Amino acid sequence: MAGGVSAQQGTTGPCARPDSVAFRGNARVAEASLRADVGIAPGAPLNYRSLQRAIRDLYATTQFEDIGVHCAIVDNRSLLVFEVSERPLLGEIAIAGTDRVSANSVRDQVDLLVGRPIDPARVQRAVTRIDSLYESKGYYLAEIRADSTAVATGTKVTFVVSEGRRLAVSGVRVEGNERLSDKRVVAEMQTRPEGFLWWRKGEFDDDTYAADLTERIPLAYGTHGFIDMQVTRDTLVIDRSRGKALVEVRVEEGPQYVVGTFEVNGARRFSDAEIRRFYPFDDRGRTLTEAVADVTGVFRRDRVRDPENVFDAAQWEQATLHVQEAYQNAGYIYADVRPVVERTVAGPDSVPTVNLRWDIEERTPAIVNRVEIIGNDITTESCIRDQILILPGDVFSRDLLLRSYQSISQMGFFETPVPNPDTRQANEQGDIDIVFRVQERKTGNVSFGASVGQGTGVGGFISFDQPNLFGTCKRGAVQWQFGKYINDFNLSYTDPRIRDSRISGQVTLYNSRTRYVVQNLGRFTRAGGQVRFGFPVPGSRWTYLYLDYSGEAVKTGGEGLTGTIQCGSARQCFRSSVGSSLERDTRIDLPFASAGAKQSLAAQFNGGPLGGTAAYQRYTGELRGYATLATFGGNSPGSQPLKIVTGLTTKTGMLFGDPGPFFVYQAFSLGGVQYGEQLRGYEEFSISPIGYIGNTDQFTATQQSFGRAFFTTSAELGLRINPQIYLSSFFDAGNVWDRPRDFNPTRLFRGAGFGAALVTPLGPLGLDFGYGFDRLDRLGRKDPGWKVHFKFGQFF
Repeated sequence: MAGGVSAQQGTTGPCARPDSVAFRGNARVAEASLRADVGIAPGAPLNYRSLQRAIRDLYATTQFEDIGVHCAIVDNRSLLVFEVSERPLLGEIAIAGTDRVSANSVRDQVDLLVGRPIDPARVQRAVTRIDSLYESKGYYLAEIRADSTAVATGTKVTFVVSEGRRLAVSGVRVEGNERLSDKRVVAEMQTRPEGFLWWRKGEFDDDTYAADLTERIPLAYGTHGFIDMQVTRDTLVIDRSRGKALVEVRVEEGPQYVVGTFEVNGARRFSDAEIRRFYPFDDRGRTLTEAVADVTGVFRRDRVRDPENVFDAAQWEQATLHVQEAYQNAGYIYADVRPVVERTVAGPDSVPTVNLRWDIEERTPAIVNRVEIIGNDITTESCIRDQILILPGDVFSRDLLLRSYQSISQMGFFETPVPNPDTRQANEQGDIDIVFRVQERKTGNVSFGASVGQGTGVGGFISFDQPNLFGTCKRGAVQWQFGKYINDFNLSYTDPRIRDSRISGQVTLYNSRTRYVVQNLGRFTRAGGQVRFGFPVPGSRWTYLYLDYSGEAVKTGGEGLTGTIQCGSARQCFRSSVGSSLERDTRIDLPFASAGAKQSLAAQFNGGPLGGTAAYQRYTGELRGYATLATFGGNSPGSQPLKIVTGLTTKTGMLFGDPGPFFVYQAFSLGGVQYGEQLRGYEEFSISPIGYIGNTDQFTATQQSFGRAFFTTSAELGLRINPQIYLSSFFDAGNVWDRPRDFNPTRLFRGAGFGAALVTPLGPLGLDFGYGFDRLDRLGRKDPGWKVHFKFGQFF
């Protein structure tokens, strides 16, 4: 009979006072232990309460999965019998099916002990905890079951996980919003519904969703003055059968605040006027970014029209960071800039208003105590210290520290990314030590391979390049490039610090035999050398003055344009020149710069007192500027962010005198990318001082293709994927004139397009698709069109 029924009938039946208590089915648990747990003595009166207590105490031992009790008569004696079924012992725990979540993380959710009886309630609790773990990772569709099998040590319990895919968001519903539309709120979230296109998977992620609720939605409202906005409720409605979820968010927008008064307290290092330059809510003209956003916002249905002088929490936070950075650059790294926002009402209409204040505690500036370099096993310390702009005894500057880090990274001698420099307090006065950590990489390389180009044909090359000779930053390079149309030998040596000074020097020797099939330019051989010295300009870390002398002998061939060149009665010409140039270069992330600028101005004087076949002066100038518009990713160690970069390049040149036989590469030509000045969308030599001449099927270089003045400009919007891959769109414009006095920048040939560049072990490789707007046909009519430009090796 069942335990509950026996307890009631036993009070009046033959077992009301059982003569004995017996146990059946126990193999592992000793009978003496069971009698102690039951607590019923033979001959004692039995009632349903004592019987229920005995059964409960047996279950409490966790040793049994089933307990029955009945009364038996044996030899005229009453016997109270407990029938027990022992639980199996846990012999082993296993996890199966895990992929996106580690097996160890799943195992941590199981609190079963090996060697103890298996408790089904604990097993179910472990299943629930594993399911909760997967939900926290965004896998709401995961299914978990517990399987058991017999093993030598007992019973093996295997938790089998079917992870499924991430939950897909089918829609986002926003309630309580009046000033910002549903579309606008959802646009600010990263938890978005799945879309028709394959890349819009709409996968739900708990961490992303939490950031939406606590950061992105409040920030979206804060930019429009709703700084009291709250997310009052959020619900995730899950349809497991479809694997979908509906996100419901309720908000309370609160009042919209406008800007009231502003003041600064505690500033001594900077005046109130200097601090106020960072204040974002003064009357001022709109920035370019704001103007573009305003224009594009006209076409947005969800555009929010704010009243005048509305408070923008994002601008206020950004301005506070700029003030903090200004103090850090001035050495006040311990300064505390506290933004204070006081809510009030103003005017007869009780307009919600915020009065703003910066409470500044400047403290004392930090002095650099020591600058350490760790990890340079090959590169000398003095070589690295030349790149460091912040020295012991200087007032700390965050900007100089960043520029020093960038300079070390661009040396190319260390593994990238170079770890960020460490700063630590050196003493009780607040002075700091700066530690740069580097890891050496192999810098020298010997390479050989094949190359191809329209202007050089098929050939090969062998080269040796060591940019860090003996670990002293000296550079030595030897290259031999050979083929059907080219045979170049170059030898160069560069010392950036002659005898440990800041004066640099370079010696170059070359012998080049080139046959250009590009527009039938012809063949010539150049042999010569150059000696160049660089002198730092006082007061400017990035500016150098260069002086150089070069001598060159040129021998022309008997074909193409160069076949028409004569030097008196011979084809051997000599050019002797002295030159100077002023250069300033602050670019970073080379070879595809993402910030900084380069300015250069060069003058070259040939012939005259120097001797040679021709006498002329050549002047060139170049301006390049780059800025990063946005970055994506790059937060994890060892990764680099994708950068959207804008660049602007302007080049110009003028030549006075007669270059004589050297006009081919001393005068200026325009068009294409392989020879002369670059203008994409046009063929080489198609633009001349008399206009566009590329109106024939076969373009040919002539003496009239070259001018003595040119001007080009190029705007570029690019995606810097990493130091080896760069994608861009561009707009080019330029022209070439016969004489400098004919210079007219209002008449330019235009081109636009897109391209890609790749740095390979064999050299840089580029491909551009340019559209020439001002091309003409045979009859001189407008005939715009596309042109493919391929760049490789020395033409890049």
